[in-house]
Amino acid sequence: MNALLWIVLDLLLAGLLLGLAWAAVMTRDLKRGVVLFIAFGLLLAVAWARLRAPDLALAEAAIGAGIAGALLLAALRDEPPIEERALGSHAIRDRRLLDIGIVALAGVVGWALLDALTYGEGGQLAAAVREQLALSGVSHPVTAVLLNFRAYDTLLELAVILTAVLGVLALGPARASYRHAGSVLRSLIRGLVPVLMVTAGYLLWVGAHAPGGAFQAGATLAAVGVLLRLGGDDRAGLPATRALRWLLVAGVGVFVLVGLLVTVAGLAVLQYPKDWAGALILLIETAATLSIAAALALAYLGGRPVGWDPSPAAHASLKQKVSDRC
Repeated sequence: MNALLWIVLDLLLAGLLLGLAWAAVMTRDLKRGVVLFIAFGLLLAVAWARLRAPDLALAEAAIGAGIAGALLLAALRDEPPIEERALGSHAIRDRRLLDIGIVALAGVVGWALLDALTYGEGGQLAAAVREQLALSGVSHPVTAVLLNFRAYDTLLELAVILTAVLGVLALGPARASYRHAGSVLRSLIRGLVPVLMVTAGYLLWVGAHAPGGAFQAGATLAAVGVLLRLGGDDRAGLPATRALRWLLVAGVGVFVLVGLLVTVAGLAVLQYPKDWAGALILLIETAATLSIAAALALAYLGGRPVGWDPSPAAHASLKQKVSDRC
């Protein structure tokens, strides 16, 4: 009986996911689409939990639904309403063709995934990870893969985040901040900020032996910046400009520095010594957490924060120094 109830729950969950995805894509109201997207992300986190993938569930809830949803809502903050227009026959035909193509693509991807799970080498790969887990410095297989066995992938992901933030900074000054929060929102922020910071620290620390890690911790810490920004803080709680610049490059910088330092001991790049692997992974994840949090908070600001650009007097002084050296 219990097995039947779980099957019914899974079918209902799958149906709701498909319905929310369809509604988010088909709605012509962008803000409603974003809200539906956030709901879809939260429900997808539940689906990952049902698939016994807690790491992906945490990442989806924190990044896919939380931070991504906040970014989309911030992007639509100053957008004018879109006028409703009747679709012509050509537009309707193109939309139907697009729908058919999407359904066909989903079928192909689903078939490929099912084939990979049935006949692939997933069992062999999992066994290989378990055999080498004692040498990784951590006891959680996901962290071992991301920070040790496939560290290059994680390094490139951090580099992509840094590149994206540089693009955000190139857009110009940040959007105008919100008005200062009222007493109710201020009380809520004062209560949530310490909880989120402690939760981020816990997710960072627990990643060595349980679901968690730098990306989940960084997204949770970035939520502090989102709350402070909603409360009227122009800089979303970010540190001074010089410290902020160091934080942005800390994730990639510490990763590369550790990877190169181990070569002094005769090891390959990012091949950690067994006795130091755990400490080095924790160091890398700590720097990555702070870097990810700063990057996501800056992305939510939508541009350079207050104080990022030098004042006119400082700019003139710098220009004079450069001309004197030339």
